[in-house]
Amino acid sequence: MARFGKRNKPFYNIVVAQARQARNAKPLEVLGTYDPIPKPPDLGEGKPYKDIKIDISRAKYWLGVGAQPSDPAQRLLSMIGLLQPKYPTQPKDIVQTPKEAPDITAKA
Repeated sequence: MARFGKRNKPFYNIVVAQARQARNAKPLEVLGTYDPIPKPPDLGEGKPYKDIKIDISRAKYWLGVGAQPSDPAQRLLSMIGLLQPKYPTQPKDIVQTPKEAPDITAKA
């Protein structure tokens, strides 16, 4: 993700870049944009939203040829359904197995 915008008003381009390049170096391809500042809903009802725009077909292509997304990019791609979330938000039903009772047989 390449950062743009002003101080305290970030705006990111979601990009494909070589792993060893700097964050704001020229990317191989720009896949979309992400605005982390919450925007108010259109009709004033509902929750504020963060604007994410991604070219899904190109993102699928790059993932298909083996591109490894960074942690923030993986979180965004999982939000739109291209990847499985790295850290699930809902914990699975944890089934605790009862502790095994110690064997109390008499040894003779």
